[in-house]
Parts: sequence; C-alpha cells; structure tokens
Amino acid sequence: MPKHDDPTTALPGTDPGPTAAAPGGTGIGPTAAELGGTGPTAAELGGTGTGTDPEPTAAAPAPPPGLAHADPAQTRPAHAGPVHTGQAPAGRPSTASAAPTAPTAPAAPGYRAVFRVREFRVVFVAHLFSLLGVVVSELALTVLVYDLTRSPLLSSLTFALGFLPYLVGGTLLAGLTDRLPPRRILVVCDLLCAGCVALMVVPATPVALLLALRCAIAVVSPVFNGTRMATLADILGEGDLFVLGRSLLRIVSQSALLTGFAVGGVLLTVVPPRGALAVTAGTFLVSALLLRLGTARRPARGSGAADGGLSGTWAVLRNRRVRALMLMFWVPPLFAVVPEALAAPYADEIGVSTAALGLLMCALPVGTITGELLAGSFLSAAVRSRIVLPLAVTGVLPYLLYAPEPGVPLAAAALFLAGATGAYTLGLDAWFVAAVPEEQRGRAMTLMTAGMMTVQGIGMAGAGVAAEFAPVHAVVAGTGVLGTVCLLAAAAELRAAGAAGDRKARRG
Repeated sequence: MPKHDDPTTALPGTDPGPTAAAPGGTGIGPTAAELGGTGPTAAELGGTGTGTDPEPTAAAPAPPPGLAHADPAQTRPAHAGPVHTGQAPAGRPSTASAAPTAPTAPAAPGYRAVFRVREFRVVFVAHLFSLLGVVVSELALTVLVYDLTRSPLLSSLTFALGFLPYLVGGTLLAGLTDRLPPRRILVVCDLLCAGCVALMVVPATPVALLLALRCAIAVVSPVFNGTRMATLADILGEGDLFVLGRSLLRIVSQSALLTGFAVGGVLLTVVPPRGALAVTAGTFLVSALLLRLGTARRPARGSGAADGGLSGTWAVLRNRRVRALMLMFWVPPLFAVVPEALAAPYADEIGVSTAALGLLMCALPVGTITGELLAGSFLSAAVRSRIVLPLAVTGVLPYLLYAPEPGVPLAAAALFLAGATGAYTLGLDAWFVAAVPEEQRGRAMTLMTAGMMTVQGIGMAGAGVAAEFAPVHAVVAGTGVLGTVCLLAAAAELRAAGAAGDRKARRG
C-alpha cells in the first residue's frame, strides 16, 4: 500500500451529529475577512500587518465545524493564526440548532486534549490497525512478488503502483466523499482493502492480478484519506484540536516508517508472505469494525446532485485561495523525497555500510516527528500560523549541505533539519480547513492528499532520472536550490491569493 498524506492509509473519523448547511455565499471558499482572520491574510503571510481581524471567542460549546455557532467576537492582531474556538468565523450563518454540540477546545489545547474526545480515540486505534496492515502488506507483497518472479523490476513495481493510481482515485472518485455518508465510505473502503488483500492470499492468484489488486487499493486510498480528514474536522472542530489530531496521525505514520518495516521483517521470519498478508486482511477488518461501532452516523455533506468527476474537481479549484493552499501542500514533498529516493545510491557513492544507509533513511522522519511534537506541544495556534511560510520556503535549503559530498553525520543532520521544518503543516492544516466550504470539504481534502502522493512519485522518479546524468550529491544539492525557488513562487501566490480575498471581502 502506498504512502499516504500522513503518509499511510488514513483513518476515519466522524462527528457527533449531522452536518448542516455549508457557509453562505458563492460556494467559493471564504475570504480572510469572512474567516475572521483564520486564513492566510496578506498581513499574516507578510508578517507586517498591524490591523485586527474579527475572531470568535470560545465562550460556549458548539456544534461540529461546518455548523454555525454563536456570534460574539473579539478582535486580535492580524498575525494571529487560526485557533479552535468552538464558534464559526464571522460572516457564517448560524445553524446551531441543527445538531448536537461537539467538543470544544480548552483554553490551551494540547495533544492530551485531543484524546479526551471519545470518537477520536476510536479513530486513532483504527488508524493503528490500518497502518499495521499497510506497512506489513507493503513489505509482504514485495517479497511475494519477488519470490514468484525473481524479478527486481516487478518487485519494485509493487511500490510504484502505490503512487500512480492516486491521481485516478483522487480526481474521478473525489465527489463520493461529499455525496455519501462518511462512515459508510470509511467502512466500505476498509472492507474493500481487506477483500483485495484476501485475494492476494489465495495461492492461485497470478502476479498480474496481485499487481492489479495493489492498484485497486491505491485507487481507494485517496477517497478514504479525504473522507477521514473531512470527518476529523467534524469530530474535533476546525481549529486547534483538528490541527493537533491531524498532527498525531502524521506522527504515528512517520513512526511507522521507522518501526513498521522492522516489525514486518520479523513477522516474515515466522510466517510466509501470504501468511503476513492474511494478518493484514485481519487488521483492515478490525479497523472497519471499530469505525462502524465506535463512530457516529451522519449524513453526507453535499447534495446528491453535486458535480461529479472532473467538473466537481474544477468547482473546488476555481477558488484561488484553495488552489494556492494546495500548492503549499504539494510543492514541498515533491522535492523533500529526493534524498530518500537516492539514499542507497548515495551510500554507495560515499562507500558506507548498510547501517549508515539506515541512519540516512531514518533522519528525515525523525526530524519530522520532532518538529511536529515541538510545534504541537509548545507553540500557540497564532505562532504556528506565523511560521508556516518561513518554514515551508526554507524546507529544502538544508539539502545544500550535500554540495561538498558530505559524510553520513552531516548528511543525516541536513535530512533531520529538513524534516523538522515539516512543522509548517500544522498551521497550513488550519488555513486549509477554514478556507474550504463545508459542502466541498471531502472532495478538496481528497484532491489534496491525492496530489501529495502523486507528486512524491514524480519526485522519486525525477530524482532517479537526474542521478543517471549527475552525481547523487549534486542532484540533492540542486534540489535544494530548485525547490527553494519553487517554494518562494508558491508562497508568493498564496500571499497574493490572501490579498485578493481581502480586497474582495472589503468590496462585498
């Protein structure tokens, strides 16, 4: 199974009550003024603003995000980022009577506050089971294909097939996430994955069908991921608890990259590859059962007549702010994966052991985990909002340390620093969930996660091609330069989109 936005098969969540009508207006994402300063305004992006934006307070319990909330607001500096208040941004209609109240954030929420929400605990445990299934099946299927064919190409193809179908599922099936009840989507996706893996266990299954089943799981994954992200906002709110919940799932996923393959390797010493795949099918079934019994049923966000296929995708992408935010999710991983893709060739280039190769492979995820934990534990929502662009645009600058063909310690330090800048995603998550209209949230998040997976595949392939013509250390260092230029351009577009939204709001 592929890496996912977290990066793993994402896991569901659902809110305690039905969703309500989406924010009013044109159906195109709210501007910074409408969001009460929660989006990336020109002041926030430039770091020089002095005005104030209306911001709701956390005075009372509120329904799930996307439902309206009470009106009282206070002003705060334009620099301040999105905070979880339990209230809707200014300018959104009130529909508080439409559903039971949802959990509100404490004054200073932290990771422990997220676990106080019962539904999130269920989602988190289901995520662990699904994650186990993804990692073990990924390894077991690769070993199985190699055992059957003795072909390194076909064995490596099992990994590549985890990326390519994301684009198909993310564009053509994204509309399902808003037109069907979210819990149904999540459970059915888990059951489909379990069924595909169960077919892989059958001894008579040919290699071609094994690869086709791998593709089928990858097609389903972006729908599952997008639905999970959207319903996580329903459970935790659109503010700080949502950001921290997303961060926890990412941390678990990154940790799986460090330990999951070791666990899978140990398992494969005890059982054959098909036996390991059978364990994987069981983990998907457990995840489906947890989600079915432990999360609330709620209706679809959008109407059944919502645009489907590419027309619905374009309806989301017409919003310049949403397009700019998606770019900020897509561009960093496009370049960040290059050193990982070339870790083995680089270790060979400098003549180090496989143990040193393992250190290079671990450095980036360890940095990512460290950065997220520090940002989520010690920084306020306002500070996390202010550091989004500085961290994002400098995220691949540490790769310049590869220029003199460094040894393992300096290369690992560069990867650790690059991973730590991934803390920008906490603030970016808050901006994104605030910018997307409720009725388009599932589709938008499906597109975002599908794009992230697709660009990772492109980045890995591009790195391999470049390394055919230039030394590995030069390719990685060049990535630091090219990536920084592209990130500066993406940040400029995001700032321009925020300024355009502010002007539109003032005219309105």
